Amino acid sequence: MAERATIARPYAKAAFAYARDASTFGEWSRGLQVSAEILADPRVAALVKDPEPTAAEIADFIIGVGGAKLNAGMQNFIRLLAENRRLLLLSEITQQFETLRAAAENTIDVDVVSAVALDAAQQGKLAAALSTRLKRQVRMRTSVDATLLGGAVIRAGDLVIDGSLQGRLERLGTELAR
Repeated sequence: MAERATIARPYAKAAFAYARDASTFGEWSRGLQVSAEILADPRVAALVKDPEPTAAEIADFIIGVGGAKLNAGMQNFIRLLAENRRLLLLSEITQQFETLRAAAENTIDVDVVSAVALDAAQQGKLAAALSTRLKRQVRMRTSVDATLLGGAVIRAGDLVIDGSLQGRLERLGTELAR
């Protein structure tokens, strides 16, 4: 797994540098995501692994499926990856690109899983508190998991804050078992 990440890193850095210089982070994020989703299809992955089609044919196929979501720079990037037989690394390239983008924009993606849906006021208050704590602009995604019983679990990168009732009960059970 580390080898794939190592091979993907220079491609992610090159895509990031190009997107930064052209001020097109959003377009590149969408293009990379679309391309990675196309390549996640097992039939497309099998086509890429097949020695029969040429790199140009595979790149043209992916560009055709991606359509208008892939700008000219993104299309050239797909062609480069196809020529170097690195298309199957697009998922790792996309992840690394997004990490570089978040660092450059001083943002962080935060996943909040709560026992009940959060209203707009609660989301705003939580986003402000997390922004202050993490010293970054927060992009928050929320979801509901009724099995938490109450509270929420917050994931921001490597940081996990488990404020759920289920988590508290599990910690209490562990302490009582000592």
